[in-house]
Amino acid sequence: MYKRFFKRLLDIVVSLICLPFVLVTIVIVGPMVYFTDPGPIFYNAPRKGRWCKPFNMFKFRSMYQNAPDLRNADGSTFTSDKDARVTKVGRVLRKYSIDELPQLLNVLRGDMSLIGPRPNLNSYDLNYAELPEVLKKRYSMKPGVTGYSQAYYRNSISQEEKYNLDAWYADNVSFILDMKILFETFLSVVRHKNINASNS
Repeated sequence: MYKRFFKRLLDIVVSLICLPFVLVTIVIVGPMVYFTDPGPIFYNAPRKGRWCKPFNMFKFRSMYQNAPDLRNADGSTFTSDKDARVTKVGRVLRKYSIDELPQLLNVLRGDMSLIGPRPNLNSYDLNYAELPEVLKKRYSMKPGVTGYSQAYYRNSISQEEKYNLDAWYADNVSFILDMKILFETFLSVVRHKNINASNS
């Protein structure tokens, strides 16, 4: 019942409660992003959602315009404290995960959930019916603003490990688990834990 109904209800209630805060943040952060590097204040990131359907994920722009797309060997996002593509304001936004706040608008629209697997790039074709079982489970859930692997490991584990944890979450989703993930996400952001991928 929670997975089918109350999870979506929780998404709507929380995103509506947070909406005024998000709007105020846009008013404050938007000019800072623009005057650091004139251009769009948002980065509409193309991502794959539930059942591999594409959508645009909203984020505050943290990189200079036309920055090259760098990836780790497993295709995951490259992150580093010394990434020259990231603006000074962008470093602060990323450090405190402020760049992710506009995704609450995606939650309100129904593209995303508060808790779920972090969405993947929409730069390649995927046929849900042809996916291996682990990925089928992963893509059976709406992507989340945060998720199990994001909360506990962030960028410190490989993409394959994240997929396995996402599949485990899909099999075990519950209200209690979601509350634990939200709490752990808060602690991870406060402690600035596992922000960047390991270099191993």
